Amino acid sequence: MLDVALRLEQLLLQQPGTEVVLTRRTNDFLSLEERTELANRESADLFLSIHANASSTATARGVETYFLNFALNPQAEAVAARENAASGKTMSSLPSIIKAITLNSKLNESRDFAASIQRSLVRGMRAGNKTLKDLGVKQAPFMVLIGAAMPSVLAEISFVTNQQEARLLKLPAYRQRIAESLLAGVLRYQQSLKKVQTASRN
Repeated sequence: MLDVALRLEQLLLQQPGTEVVLTRRTNDFLSLEERTELANRESADLFLSIHANASSTATARGVETYFLNFALNPQAEAVAARENAASGKTMSSLPSIIKAITLNSKLNESRDFAASIQRSLVRGMRAGNKTLKDLGVKQAPFMVLIGAAMPSVLAEISFVTNQQEARLLKLPAYRQRIAESLLAGVLRYQQSLKKVQTASRN
């Protein structure tokens, strides 16, 4: 989903005062832990990880957005396990993972950020995909989100295992629509923060 990230970067750079740091610009692999470390090192305000979903069920489709917490159902746990496989972490890491989730100070902010991203994805992508399914906001122990010092979410933007969605993902115009939808989610979340700050001063 590097292409979507690069498209989103260009859209974000058009916003006044916005800086963008990508964890990678090529298909070279960067460990999940290194991605979060980079965000922390750059003192990022938000962390957005963009992924394509997959399922053993060919009919599975739709978009869903995750924030870091313990999984509430087997499906969310399975998605996290699949994404975490690239980290090389084993079950021996479980105590430290549990501790990291327990100490997560950005849980509420991340949940709100995820809700903003999910709403914008569904609203924006349905214009190009009338059968888009809203799978909602979910929580799961994603390694790429652990340790982030800022609101952080993981967006699953389509199922590559679904024939229709895989076909749509090959279209530059559809990937651009996804990037625009993600932009709308980021901007909506930023605007909500400004409203909170204004209210707190009044």
